[in-house]
Amino acid sequence: MGKIRVVTDSTSDIPEPLRKQYGIEMVPLKVHFGTETFYDAVTIQPSQFYEKLPTASALPTTSQPSPADFLDIYKKLSQEPDTAIISIHLSSAMSGTYQSALLAKTLLEADDRLAVVDSKSASYGIGLLVVEAAKAAAAGKSVPEVLELVDRLRQDMRIYFLVGTLEYLQKGGRIGKAAALFGSLLNIKPILTIDGQGEVSSVDKVRGTKKAMARIVDLLKADFGDRPIDLTVAHAGAPEAGAEFSRLLQEHFNIAELTYTDVGPVVGTHAGPGTVAAFARPHYE
Repeated sequence: MGKIRVVTDSTSDIPEPLRKQYGIEMVPLKVHFGTETFYDAVTIQPSQFYEKLPTASALPTTSQPSPADFLDIYKKLSQEPDTAIISIHLSSAMSGTYQSALLAKTLLEADDRLAVVDSKSASYGIGLLVVEAAKAAAAGKSVPEVLELVDRLRQDMRIYFLVGTLEYLQKGGRIGKAAALFGSLLNIKPILTIDGQGEVSSVDKVRGTKKAMARIVDLLKADFGDRPIDLTVAHAGAPEAGAEFSRLLQEHFNIAELTYTDVGPVVGTHAGPGTVAAFARPHYE
Protein backbone atom coordinates (compact mmCIF):
# COMPACT_ATOMS: atom_id res chain seq x y z
CA MET A 1 0.00 0.00 0.00
CA GLY A 2 1.32 3.42 -0.96
CA LYS A 3 1.67 6.57 1.03
CA ILE A 4 -1.03 9.23 1.37
CA ARG A 5 -0.19 12.93 1.66
CA VAL A 6 -2.79 15.42 2.89
CA VAL A 7 -3.08 18.97 1.57
CA THR A 8 -5.23 21.81 2.89
CA ASP A 9 -5.44 25.58 2.71
CA SER A 10 -4.72 28.18 5.38
CA THR A 11 -8.37 28.64 6.36
CA SER A 12 -8.20 25.28 8.16
CA ASP A 13 -6.52 27.14 11.05
CA ILE A 14 -4.38 24.15 12.03
CA PRO A 15 -1.60 25.08 14.47
CA GLU A 16 1.75 24.85 12.74
CA PRO A 17 3.15 22.18 15.11
CA LEU A 18 0.27 19.86 14.17
CA ARG A 19 0.82 20.50 10.47
CA LYS A 20 4.50 19.64 10.85
CA GLN A 21 3.81 16.60 13.02
CA TYR A 22 1.61 14.98 10.37
CA GLY A 23 3.34 16.30 7.25
CA ILE A 24 0.31 18.32 6.15
CA GLU A 25 0.93 20.63 3.19
CA MET A 26 -0.81 24.02 3.34
CA VAL A 27 -1.61 26.41 0.49
CA PRO A 28 -2.15 29.96 1.83
CA LEU A 29 -4.92 32.35 0.92
CA LYS A 30 -4.07 36.06 0.81
CA VAL A 31 -5.10 39.00 2.99
CA HIS A 32 -4.97 42.50 1.52
CA PHE A 33 -4.65 45.65 3.63
CA GLY A 34 -4.95 48.30 0.93
CA THR A 35 -1.90 47.81 -1.30
CA GLU A 36 -0.20 45.45 1.17
CA THR A 37 -0.63 41.72 0.53
CA PHE A 38 0.08 39.03 3.11
CA TYR A 39 0.04 35.24 2.90
CA ASP A 40 -2.27 33.82 5.56
CA ALA A 41 -0.34 31.91 8.26
CA VAL A 42 2.91 32.47 6.33
CA THR A 43 3.77 36.18 6.22
CA ILE A 44 1.07 37.23 8.69
CA GLN A 45 0.16 35.32 11.84
CA PRO A 46 -3.10 35.69 13.81
CA SER A 47 -1.58 37.87 16.55
CA GLN A 48 -0.10 40.24 13.95
CA PHE A 49 -3.38 40.38 12.05
CA TYR A 50 -5.53 41.29 15.07
CA GLU A 51 -3.00 43.94 16.13
CA LYS A 52 -3.09 45.48 12.66
CA LEU A 53 -6.86 45.35 12.18
CA PRO A 54 -7.95 48.27 14.44
CA THR A 55 -5.54 50.69 12.77
CA ALA A 56 -6.47 49.79 9.18
CA SER A 57 -8.07 52.60 7.18
CA ALA A 58 -10.49 50.10 5.62
CA LEU A 59 -11.46 46.51 6.24
CA PRO A 60 -9.01 44.06 4.68
CA THR A 61 -10.04 41.84 1.80
CA THR A 62 -9.05 38.27 0.97
CA SER A 63 -8.34 36.25 -2.15
CA GLN A 64 -8.12 32.57 -2.95
CA PRO A 65 -5.07 30.68 -4.20
CA SER A 66 -4.70 30.26 -7.94
CA PRO A 67 -4.82 26.83 -9.60
CA ALA A 68 -1.07 27.25 -10.16
CA ASP A 69 -0.54 27.56 -6.39
CA PHE A 70 -2.17 24.18 -5.90
CA LEU A 71 -0.52 22.64 -8.94
CA ASP A 72 2.94 23.41 -7.54
CA ILE A 73 2.18 21.42 -4.40
CA TYR A 74 0.45 18.60 -6.26
CA LYS A 75 3.36 18.20 -8.68
CA LYS A 76 5.87 18.11 -5.84
CA LEU A 77 3.94 15.44 -3.94
CA SER A 78 3.10 13.37 -7.03
CA GLN A 79 6.83 12.96 -7.67
CA GLU A 80 7.10 10.98 -4.46
CA PRO A 81 6.91 7.27 -5.40
CA ASP A 82 3.64 5.41 -4.84
CA THR A 83 1.95 8.44 -3.26
CA ALA A 84 -1.71 9.48 -3.34
CA ILE A 85 -2.95 12.96 -2.37
CA ILE A 86 -6.08 13.94 -0.46
CA SER A 87 -6.72 17.70 -0.64
CA ILE A 88 -9.36 19.12 1.74
CA HIS A 89 -10.52 22.72 1.43
CA LEU A 90 -12.70 25.63 2.47
CA SER A 91 -16.42 25.32 1.74
CA SER A 92 -17.19 25.95 -1.92
CA ALA A 93 -20.19 28.01 -0.77
CA MET A 94 -17.79 30.52 0.83
CA SER A 95 -14.88 30.69 -1.59
CA GLY A 96 -13.52 29.64 -4.96
CA THR A 97 -10.60 27.89 -3.24
CA TYR A 98 -12.07 24.43 -3.80
CA GLN A 99 -12.64 25.23 -7.50
CA SER A 100 -9.00 26.34 -7.83
CA ALA A 101 -7.91 23.00 -6.41
CA LEU A 102 -10.20 21.15 -8.84
CA LEU A 103 -8.77 23.10 -11.79
CA ALA A 104 -5.27 22.24 -10.64
CA LYS A 105 -6.25 18.57 -10.55
CA THR A 106 -7.27 18.69 -14.24
CA LEU A 107 -3.78 20.01 -15.05
CA LEU A 108 -2.01 17.25 -13.14
CA GLU A 109 -0.87 14.28 -15.18
CA ALA A 110 -1.31 11.96 -12.21
CA ASP A 111 -4.77 13.30 -11.30
CA ASP A 112 -6.08 9.76 -10.70
CA ARG A 113 -3.95 9.78 -7.54
CA LEU A 114 -5.56 13.00 -6.25
CA ALA A 115 -8.87 13.39 -4.42
CA VAL A 116 -10.11 16.96 -3.86
CA VAL A 117 -12.65 17.30 -1.05
CA ASP A 118 -15.07 20.13 -0.31
CA SER A 119 -15.07 20.30 3.50
CA LYS A 120 -18.36 22.26 3.48
CA SER A 121 -16.83 23.99 6.48
CA ALA A 122 -14.35 26.64 7.62
CA SER A 123 -11.64 27.18 10.23
CA TYR A 124 -11.12 24.12 12.43
CA GLY A 125 -14.20 22.56 10.87
CA ILE A 126 -11.75 21.93 8.03
CA GLY A 127 -8.78 21.48 10.34
CA LEU A 128 -10.36 18.62 12.25
CA LEU A 129 -11.03 16.72 9.01
CA VAL A 130 -7.51 17.36 7.78
CA VAL A 131 -5.72 16.33 10.97
CA GLU A 132 -7.77 13.16 11.37
CA ALA A 133 -7.21 12.30 7.70
CA ALA A 134 -3.47 12.72 8.19
CA LYS A 135 -3.54 10.57 11.33
CA ALA A 136 -5.43 7.83 9.48
CA ALA A 137 -2.99 8.03 6.56
CA ALA A 138 -0.05 7.71 8.97
CA ALA A 139 -1.76 4.63 10.47
CA GLY A 140 -1.77 2.97 7.06
CA LYS A 141 -5.39 3.47 6.03
CA SER A 142 -6.23 3.38 2.32
CA VAL A 143 -7.56 6.34 0.33
CA PRO A 144 -11.18 5.03 0.41
CA GLU A 145 -10.88 4.44 4.15
CA VAL A 146 -9.57 7.96 4.76
CA LEU A 147 -12.27 9.52 2.59
CA GLU A 148 -14.92 7.49 4.41
CA LEU A 149 -13.56 8.76 7.75
CA VAL A 150 -13.63 12.36 6.50
CA ASP A 151 -17.26 11.98 5.45
CA ARG A 152 -18.19 10.42 8.79
CA LEU A 153 -16.48 13.22 10.71
CA ARG A 154 -18.20 15.85 8.58
CA GLN A 155 -21.57 14.30 9.47
CA ASP A 156 -20.77 13.86 13.17
CA MET A 157 -19.12 17.24 13.84
CA ARG A 158 -21.03 20.12 15.40
CA ILE A 159 -19.91 23.76 15.08
CA TYR A 160 -21.24 26.70 17.05
CA PHE A 161 -19.76 30.17 17.14
CA LEU A 162 -20.38 33.71 18.33
CA VAL A 163 -18.98 36.81 16.67
CA GLY A 164 -17.85 39.87 18.59
CA THR A 165 -19.68 42.06 16.06
CA LEU A 166 -21.73 41.32 12.96
CA GLU A 167 -19.97 44.14 11.10
CA TYR A 168 -17.36 41.93 9.46
CA LEU A 169 -19.72 39.18 8.31
CA GLN A 170 -22.11 41.75 6.90
CA LYS A 171 -19.52 43.83 5.06
CA GLY A 172 -17.88 40.73 3.66
CA GLY A 173 -21.22 39.53 2.35
CA ARG A 174 -20.65 36.08 3.86
CA ILE A 175 -23.30 35.81 6.56
CA GLY A 176 -26.45 35.35 4.46
CA LYS A 177 -29.45 34.44 6.58
CA ALA A 178 -27.94 35.48 9.90
CA ALA A 179 -27.23 39.03 8.69
CA ALA A 180 -30.80 39.42 7.52
CA LEU A 181 -32.17 38.16 10.82
CA PHE A 182 -29.91 39.84 13.34
CA GLY A 183 -27.92 42.60 11.66
CA SER A 184 -29.95 45.44 13.14
CA LEU A 185 -30.71 44.01 16.58
CA LEU A 186 -28.82 45.69 19.40
CA ASN A 187 -27.04 43.38 21.86
CA ILE A 188 -28.54 40.24 20.35
CA LYS A 189 -25.93 37.51 20.02
CA PRO A 190 -26.74 35.18 17.15
CA ILE A 191 -25.51 31.64 17.65
CA LEU A 192 -24.15 30.62 14.29
CA THR A 193 -23.19 27.36 12.66
CA ILE A 194 -22.09 26.09 9.26
CA ASP A 195 -24.93 24.12 7.72
CA GLY A 196 -24.91 21.04 5.50
CA GLN A 197 -24.49 23.20 2.40
CA GLY A 198 -21.38 24.79 3.84
CA GLU A 199 -22.97 28.17 4.51
CA VAL A 200 -23.10 30.24 7.69
CA SER A 201 -26.58 30.04 9.19
CA SER A 202 -28.23 31.00 12.46
CA VAL A 203 -29.26 28.50 15.14
CA ASP A 204 -30.68 30.82 17.81
CA LYS A 205 -30.43 34.33 19.20
CA VAL A 206 -29.67 35.22 22.82
CA ARG A 207 -29.20 38.55 24.58
CA GLY A 208 -25.61 38.84 25.84
CA THR A 209 -22.45 36.79 25.43
CA LYS A 210 -22.64 34.78 28.66
CA LYS A 211 -26.18 33.63 27.91
CA ALA A 212 -25.15 32.80 24.36
CA MET A 213 -22.27 30.64 25.61
CA ALA A 214 -24.66 28.90 28.00
CA ARG A 215 -27.04 28.28 25.10
CA ILE A 216 -24.23 26.61 23.15
CA VAL A 217 -23.74 24.27 26.13
CA ASP A 218 -27.44 23.35 25.84
CA LEU A 219 -27.12 22.74 22.11
CA LEU A 220 -24.07 20.52 22.53
CA LYS A 221 -25.82 18.61 25.33
CA ALA A 222 -28.65 17.90 22.93
CA ASP A 223 -26.12 16.76 20.32
CA PHE A 224 -23.88 14.57 22.48
CA GLY A 225 -25.39 14.10 25.94
CA ASP A 226 -22.81 12.57 28.28
CA ARG A 227 -20.82 10.80 25.58
CA PRO A 228 -17.08 11.52 25.45
CA ILE A 229 -16.27 14.19 22.90
CA ASP A 230 -13.23 15.68 21.23
CA LEU A 231 -13.42 19.46 21.45
CA THR A 232 -11.55 22.32 19.81
CA VAL A 233 -12.01 25.88 21.04
CA ALA A 234 -10.97 28.70 18.74
CA HIS A 235 -10.88 32.47 19.20
CA ALA A 236 -10.22 35.48 17.01
CA GLY A 237 -7.83 37.73 18.92
CA ALA A 238 -9.85 37.17 22.10
CA PRO A 239 -7.86 34.85 24.40
CA GLU A 240 -9.82 35.80 27.52
CA ALA A 241 -13.17 35.05 25.89
CA GLY A 242 -11.73 31.82 24.49
CA ALA A 243 -10.50 30.77 27.94
CA GLU A 244 -13.87 31.58 29.53
CA PHE A 245 -15.68 29.58 26.85
CA SER A 246 -13.30 26.66 27.28
CA ARG A 247 -13.77 26.61 31.07
CA LEU A 248 -17.53 26.57 30.67
CA LEU A 249 -17.44 23.69 28.21
CA GLN A 250 -15.05 21.68 30.39
CA GLU A 251 -17.47 22.03 33.31
CA HIS A 252 -20.29 20.41 31.35
CA PHE A 253 -18.75 17.79 29.08
CA ASN A 254 -16.75 14.59 29.18
CA ILE A 255 -13.89 15.82 27.00
CA ALA A 256 -11.52 13.11 25.81
CA GLU A 257 -9.29 15.44 23.77
CA LEU A 258 -9.12 19.23 24.02
CA THR A 259 -7.43 21.41 21.39
CA TYR A 260 -7.00 25.17 21.13
CA THR A 261 -6.42 27.18 18.00
CA ASP A 262 -6.56 30.72 16.66
CA VAL A 263 -9.02 31.88 14.06
CA GLY A 264 -6.59 32.89 11.35
CA PRO A 265 -6.35 36.10 9.31
CA VAL A 266 -8.54 35.07 6.37
CA VAL A 267 -11.38 33.65 8.45
CA GLY A 268 -10.89 36.53 10.90
CA THR A 269 -11.35 39.05 8.09
CA HIS A 270 -14.91 37.79 7.64
CA ALA A 271 -15.83 36.72 11.18
CA GLY A 272 -14.14 39.65 12.92
CA PRO A 273 -12.24 39.99 16.18
CA GLY A 274 -13.89 38.65 19.32
CA THR A 275 -15.25 35.54 17.64
CA VAL A 276 -15.24 32.34 19.73
CA ALA A 277 -16.05 28.92 18.34
CA ALA A 278 -16.56 25.32 19.46
CA PHE A 279 -15.88 22.38 17.15
CA ALA A 280 -17.06 19.12 18.72
CA ARG A 281 -17.43 15.53 17.64
CA PRO A 282 -17.87 12.14 19.32
CA HIS A 283 -14.65 10.59 20.55
CA TYR A 284 -13.98 7.50 18.44
CA GLU A 285 -12.40 4.59 20.28
